[in-house]
Amino acid sequence: MERGKNESFSASRLAKFIVPSLLGVFLLMTPLVIDGRQTVLVSLMSKATNAFIDGIVPIPILVLVFITISTLLALFCKLSAPSFIMENDYWKKIFDISWFWTSARILGLVIAFMVYFNLGPEILWSDDTGGLILHDLIGGLFTVFLIAGFILPLLTDFGLLEFIGVYLTKIMRPVFRLPGRSAIDCIASWVGDGTIGVALTNRQYTEGYYTAKEAAIISTTFSAVSITFCLVVLENIGMMDYFAHYYLAVTVAGIAAALIVPRIPPLSRKKDDYYRGERKEAGELIPDGLSRTQWGLSMAVKKADNSGHVGHLLINGGKTVLDLWLGVLPIIMAFGTLALVLAESTPIFQWLGMPFMPLLNLLGVPEATAASHTLVVGFADMVVPSLMADSITSPMTKFIVGAVSVTQLIYMSETGAVILGSDIPVDLKDLFIIFIERTIITLPIVCLFAKLFF
Repeated sequence: MERGKNESFSASRLAKFIVPSLLGVFLLMTPLVIDGRQTVLVSLMSKATNAFIDGIVPIPILVLVFITISTLLALFCKLSAPSFIMENDYWKKIFDISWFWTSARILGLVIAFMVYFNLGPEILWSDDTGGLILHDLIGGLFTVFLIAGFILPLLTDFGLLEFIGVYLTKIMRPVFRLPGRSAIDCIASWVGDGTIGVALTNRQYTEGYYTAKEAAIISTTFSAVSITFCLVVLENIGMMDYFAHYYLAVTVAGIAAALIVPRIPPLSRKKDDYYRGERKEAGELIPDGLSRTQWGLSMAVKKADNSGHVGHLLINGGKTVLDLWLGVLPIIMAFGTLALVLAESTPIFQWLGMPFMPLLNLLGVPEATAASHTLVVGFADMVVPSLMADSITSPMTKFIVGAVSVTQLIYMSETGAVILGSDIPVDLKDLFIIFIERTIITLPIVCLFAKLFF
């Protein structure tokens, strides 16, 4: 390997790397306790922005506008291939999609209008199905995407991933078979929000830093739910006092799943191909004569040099926000609503939970039948199992239901739909198989902790 040369950098060049990176970490990844509740600033900013925008124009109306634009332009592109889309790489990526995804957007548009105007069968637009998606989940995601879209470049464009990646390659490569920089995705998800982690992963994939296999593994294994959402689940099952116990169980079970799931199909069969065949050097191989710190700093400062101006930040942030609004919102509306309708109106998730009965009985879980009903319904929405646990009397079983619902990680009303709406090569079948694999792996571990605690 060519011998590296140690460089010295001016204070202004170092600041261009350090200041935006620390600001991004503070806004997206630093837990704060405000009014007795643990949160992150991006969540507070999103809620404040949500209230501000909603006071001017109701956010469900804005959601309808963007879903309509997204669907009509995708349909227009399929029918006439207009030059203003086909000759622009950015618009082409958003609107030049397959007929399957165009149909999914049309379905999302139809459902969105039916929900907003309370048209058709009530099961479609009730507060437990489409109403929950349009008025609560997507309403919150609309501003999460807006705020995160402009904050994400602070983590991705100013050298933090390059600097951290040099250090964590020793762990991430041999243990999880991933680049060191992917550790940032994991931290951003667990502390901030799983959808932010997916957006971060998708961006790194399309820019050539991750292969298709790496992006699939990260988005389905490391883009976990946030600490904030864990607190919501605990509140639903009435166990806020057990946060430390709960988070320990979730973390250990999550690490076990991260070790096993990428090594078995379908993730193990994903191709190590780069998006459009374009690979960017992540700088994880350290030249002779340089320490990890010297090489990491060199990579980070040079990255910041190429990204360190306000115009770049605003343009990239705006593109990310529009990509999420136009590409993801209709998919969440379609798949999220249909999943909740199935959960509310059919016994399909109860049937799917029946095969877990022998395992639950073997593990000695009290009220195993009621617990089995919650195990697969989490694929529709992660909060539903903890709500269903209200009928369970055993504290141990409530703890198990709440913990497993988080370690399952994939749910179609939000994270799953965001993954499907991204460029990451994971389909609905893959998501369901991975969901079941995670359930089988994490359930015994959570049960073991539950028996220790109760």
